[in-house]
Amino acid sequence: MRHSEISPLKIYGFFALCLVMAVMMPRAAAAQERSAVDLPILFDTRERIARPDLSGIVRLRFLTTVDFPPFNFIDQTGKLAGFHVDLVREICRELALTEKCQIQAVTFPELEKALVDGNGEAVAAGVAVTADLRKRFLFSRPFMRLPARFAVTKKAPPAGETAAALDGKRVGVVAASAHEAMLKAFFPRLKAEVFPDRTALLASLKEGKVDAVFGDGMQLAFWTNGTESAGCCRLFDGPYVSEQFLGEGLTIMFRKEDTAIAGAIDHALLALSRNGRLQEIYLRYFPVNLYGG
Repeated sequence: MRHSEISPLKIYGFFALCLVMAVMMPRAAAAQERSAVDLPILFDTRERIARPDLSGIVRLRFLTTVDFPPFNFIDQTGKLAGFHVDLVREICRELALTEKCQIQAVTFPELEKALVDGNGEAVAAGVAVTADLRKRFLFSRPFMRLPARFAVTKKAPPAGETAAALDGKRVGVVAASAHEAMLKAFFPRLKAEVFPDRTALLASLKEGKVDAVFGDGMQLAFWTNGTESAGCCRLFDGPYVSEQFLGEGLTIMFRKEDTAIAGAIDHALLALSRNGRLQEIYLRYFPVNLYGG
């Protein structure tokens, strides 16, 4: 199960446009924009994670997919690319295992079997952590959480910049979704209006039938900045994260017996979080800030 159900083709189209814009943007302006983006820190700065000895490892193979941009996809040169791909390279560099590291792509349904069959040592592909999977696999510490966000129309914005300004307003949400449950739990004073799917939800906001919508921050970030929205709307307030409703976040999955590899990767993730390289990768693949305005 993926963390996101947004169409890979739609994300890829906007993602490619953002990369072109980033190249065209003056360096000073780009630096100023990027410095304003804060990736939530998921590791305690005082924490220490021991680095297991991996000197005896022959190779460290990571499994991913090609259909979940901007996390993993095939770029215009035909090469495997994305957030997960660059993260794996940084992990291997941090562990001084670059020459032993490999990353290969399989289809999403094949990931679990490929790992169990020994065709890889780790999965970096946005697998949602569940209680069932935890019984059978190990997972790294989460390195990124996809937040929930509101979006509002630009023509009739709320009279304020916090969720309190939406009290009594009509807020759309997809029916029977985690975001519907989260909206009702976090914001009981808002008038939740449910829609059968994301397409109907976003159309209602664009047409002004609701005052705001609540949903996946990544989906809303790409939509509000993409061509489908026609510039109608913007992100509002947040971000909101909740392990209860949205899961643990993005992690790397391992076989139960590979505790040393799991420990080493947690060690590397902590180091990347502290030295800023994790944020650098985020900025490379998310020109739209999921955590800001």
